[in-house]
Amino acid sequence: MSRLRPTSKLTVVLLALVGAFLLLVSGSRTWVEGTVNDPVLGASRVLGTGGDVASGVTALALVAAAAALASTTSGPLVRRLTLTALGLAGLGVAALGIRVVLDPPGVLGSVAARAAGRTGSLETHATLTAWPWLSLVAAVLLLLAAAGGWAGASSWRGLGARYEAQGTTSTGARGQRVGTDWDRLDAGDDPTAGT
Repeated sequence: MSRLRPTSKLTVVLLALVGAFLLLVSGSRTWVEGTVNDPVLGASRVLGTGGDVASGVTALALVAAAAALASTTSGPLVRRLTLTALGLAGLGVAALGIRVVLDPPGVLGSVAARAAGRTGSLETHATLTAWPWLSLVAAVLLLLAAAGGWAGASSWRGLGARYEAQGTTSTGARGQRVGTDWDRLDAGDDPTAGT
């Protein structure tokens, strides 16, 4: 069971993917519901989905999932960059969720105003559903994944080391040791240029 350490690749990816999945599901669900009494809309019920009141939540979920997966297959520098992107996605989700939780009438008022073809916000009476709270749970999962990844990233191996053949040098035309054509391409030298 040592593979499920908080800093292992598996744990980081699982936390990030569960968080991203929660966010993707919540994007189409109702986060805030309420009523508005407006001359254009009349007395009506207004619903604000995650996409309406926290428009970046789906995009941040996709960024988080991609960053988590990329961090497990890349080298040390790119791994740190992708884990940073994962952490920033978690912070972004937290900011969006907190904004909705702290001001349900304000975010629903903006949705109502757009429905009436106006800018700004309309006065609403709003209540939260469970979805914004679940988005905050997802943000915590993303942040835990990023923190675990940062703590354990130095012990992770990328895919390159696993799939490279050992001793891939050969003898050149003058007896010197040269790398493979793939190594030459990686170094920016085209092995087909002289042919």
